[in-house]
Parts: sequence; structure tokens; C-alpha cells
Amino acid sequence: MDQGLTRLLSDADRVLGRLDGVASVLPNPDLFVAMYVRQEAVLSSQIEGTQSTLEDILEYEAHGATADQPRDIEEVVNYIATMKHGLHRLDTLPLSLRLLREIHGGLLTGVRGQDRQPGNFRTSQNWIGPSGCTLAEAEFVPPSPHDMQIALHEFENFLHERNHLPILVHTALAHAQFETIHPFLDGNGRVGRLLITLLLCERDILRQPLLYLSHYLKAHRSQYYDRLTAIRNEGDWESWVQFFLRGVFEVSQAATDTARAILDMREEHRAKVSGRSSANNALRLLDFLFERPLISVRMAEGHLGCSYVTAANIIDDFQHLGLLREITGQQRHRRYRYDPYIALFHQQVAV
Repeated sequence: MDQGLTRLLSDADRVLGRLDGVASVLPNPDLFVAMYVRQEAVLSSQIEGTQSTLEDILEYEAHGATADQPRDIEEVVNYIATMKHGLHRLDTLPLSLRLLREIHGGLLTGVRGQDRQPGNFRTSQNWIGPSGCTLAEAEFVPPSPHDMQIALHEFENFLHERNHLPILVHTALAHAQFETIHPFLDGNGRVGRLLITLLLCERDILRQPLLYLSHYLKAHRSQYYDRLTAIRNEGDWESWVQFFLRGVFEVSQAATDTARAILDMREEHRAKVSGRSSANNALRLLDFLFERPLISVRMAEGHLGCSYVTAANIIDDFQHLGLLREITGQQRHRRYRYDPYIALFHQQVAV
């Protein structure tokens, strides 16, 4: 822990605390967290080669599967469900090998990789390298199944260690070690990225799961792999921790800016609809849009418990105010997009 690393740790701690503070004043954090979880699911899955976008996920949640959606969309949907499951399980189960197996099983259920022992640690040798390479051509060979079991036992003990290291350094080391052990035949990257968020939430560093590093790791993919390789070949943990802390700093700043922009936008939009007819229903629909930013009149009708005509009138009003945009171009079965809200998340990804 030299001076540079200590300074990076201080900066990352500071902005992470600021993010947690902003999250604490969100009027309904669960509504906003839902979009962060979706975004993380998309980006983390894209690292593994999926093509689904945030809009694809919103369409799927609103209207189910359609023929023109990417075939890999259910992998992203699994990621969302698994993240929620993992966070819920922390209330009754510590972060452990058992929980990691549950998470892995949820990720691979019914999708690509479902034949790769979902929910079970591997019993055969795996390796990392270009597609189709042999063991002899591999860039990295994880521990054998026997050595893996020993390493996993030590890894779980490390997860439970609470007094030895600053939590962000602890999390950086845990992620790198998990990826090095590579205990599953498939899905190690996604489980390892989920591990970061679960650790921070378990330790109450974050009260809401708003920090996701997948965008940072995707944007710096070559450096990410180089830093992990340097640990394995040279024992260079310090460069990896520096890289990780820079990621926490950058992502926390971007997420804090987004959370503040959400608060400002919500107040602005509430002011726009407060003086309109059916203001109470309009405000309720506005809050619903933070959870479901892609809706139909039928969805609004069901959420508000009002007539179809009333829901349609409110949506028309929202269009005139510039809050919603019709995206199908059809006369029937129309769908509407809460553009200003979705744009905030695209801006964060573009940072």
C-alpha cells in the first residue's frame, strides 16, 4: 500500500460514499435500482458476447418474447433475476460457495451453457484462450479439480474475513482470485462481476446495489485481462488493485451524477403534470415509468385501476408534454417510451 495506492483507495471510498448518500435520498430507491440492475445485466452479458440491449430487455418485460428480439435475451433476463435473488439471499445466507452455486445455477438455467453443470463446480479441467484452442495452446490454465477444491475452501475463508483489509481492496482481491480459480465450466465472468456488488452490499458499504463495474471492465477489457494475467504470472497484485480502484472511482462518479439527474428530472416532470387534469393518476403513472419506462395504454390502465379512456388521455397528455414517445407507428397496440429517463442511462454508459 504505497502512497499512490493509498490515495486511490481514499478517492474511491469518498465517491462511493457519495453515491450511497445520494441513493439514500431517492424517493423510492427500488424503482431506480431496477434500471441500474437492467443496465448492469446488459453490459455484463455483452462482455460474454450477447447482443441484447437495454431496450430489448424493456420490451421483453413489457410484452414478452417476440420473433425479432435477440435470441440471447433470456441470458440477460436470467442475470437480472439472479442479481435480485442473490441480494435477497444475503438476508439469510452469508456470501459463500453455496450462494455462488445458486447464482451460477440461476444464470445458466434454460440458456446457452445449460449443459455446463449449472449450479455445480467443475469436475474436469478447463482453460482460457482463443475459441477452439487446445489445453497446450491455452493462455491460462486454472487449477485442477483437486487443487480447485482446496483453493475454494481458502477463498471462502477469505470472503468471511472482515478485519484484515479495507473492503474495496478485499473486494478487488476476491474478484481476481475467483476469476483465477475459475470454478465453473461456464459463467465465471458473470458470477465474478456479481460477486463485487454482493460483497459491497453484504458489508453495508452500499445500501442499494448501484455500483456496477461491467461498463468499466468492458471499456478497458484488454487492460483488465492484462492485469489479471500479471497477478498469475508475476504476482503483481498492486497494479490490479490500482486498476480496480480507478474503476470504482469512475463508475461511482458517473452513477452519482445519474442519480442526481434522476432526482432533478423527477421533480421537473412532477411539476409539469401536477397542474393537469387527473393529476393524482398522472403522478402515479409518472412514478410507474421509473420502474417500467416502456408501457402501453393497457399497462397504464392496469396500474392505475382506471378506465382505458382515462389511461389513454393521460398518455396523450404525457406525449404533448414531451415525456412519452410512441415507438411503433401503429394505430393499434401502441407502445410508449419514457425517453428522458432512458437517455440518462445511455449517457452514463457513454461517459
